[in-house]
Amino acid sequence: MLYFLETAENKETFVTMPFECENISFGYTDTRVVENFSISFAPGNFYGVIGPNGSGKTTILDLLSKHLEPEVGRICYNGKDLSLYSRKQLSKQIALVPQNFYINFAFTVKEIVMMGRYPHLPRFAAPTPEDIHIVNEMMEKTGIDKFSDRFITELSGGERQRVVFTRALAQNTPVLILDEATSNLDINYSISLLNISEQGVKKEGNTVIAVMQDINLAAAYCDYLIFLCEGRIAAHGITRQVLNPNTIQSVFNVDAKVYHESYSDSLQVVFKK
Repeated sequence: MLYFLETAENKETFVTMPFECENISFGYTDTRVVENFSISFAPGNFYGVIGPNGSGKTTILDLLSKHLEPEVGRICYNGKDLSLYSRKQLSKQIALVPQNFYINFAFTVKEIVMMGRYPHLPRFAAPTPEDIHIVNEMMEKTGIDKFSDRFITELSGGERQRVVFTRALAQNTPVLILDEATSNLDINYSISLLNISEQGVKKEGNTVIAVMQDINLAAAYCDYLIFLCEGRIAAHGITRQVLNPNTIQSVFNVDAKVYHESYSDSLQVVFKK
C-alpha cells in the first residue's frame, strides 16, 4: 500500500510502509501494557522508541516481530497482515537484536553469527560460499572476528551482545529491530554498531526500529522518535520537532534543556539535578 510521506527533509514522496499498526492493544493477565498504539514505519528511516521503564517499549517490538499477537487491532507488514507470515518468511524480512540473550550451549562465535543465514538456506543445506563471505564480512565489520573461534559461553556480556548484533546484521533483512541493543556496550562499540545500522538506512533504504534508553544517542541517530508513557503514545514525530523540554517533562517528569550541538550535528539533552 502506498502512502504520502513528508520526510525529515520536507521532500514529498510516496512509499510502501513496512509496518502499519492500527489501534494495537495488548496486556498480560489483568494488566494492559499497550493501549491503542497506531503508527506507520516508513523505509529509509531510523526510528527511536523512548519511554520510562514499564511503558511498553519491549512489548511493541515483540508485537512487531510476531513474538506476541495483539489482543486488539492489527499489524500489517508490506500491506499484508503480520499473522499471515510464516516464521521463516518473516526472518527473511526482520532481524531482531533482543534485550537479553541467553545460550548455554558451547557454540562458537562464528557458529552463532552463521545462524543469521539460516533463513536463507534450504532445509538441511550447508552454507554457501556467499553465506560464509557475508558472515566473515560482518564479523570483521563489527570487530568480533578476533574471537570468532571462541565459545559464546566464554564471553562477557558486552561481547555476547556484539555477537548477537552481528548475527542480526548477517541476516541481511530490510528491517532491523533493536531492543536496547547497545545497553551493555561501551561508547566505542555502541557508536560503531549504530553507525553500521545507520548506513543500512541511508544506503540501502532499510528501516531500523530501536528501543533506546540513552536519549542523546537516540537524538544523534534517529530520524523519528516515538515517546511512550503507560502503554500509549505520548508524542511522536521528526526528532528535531518532538524532542523538546515539554515532551521530556511530560514523559519522564524531569526538567531538561534541549539544544543543537554542532560537534555532533544533532540535538542534545542535559538534565537538571
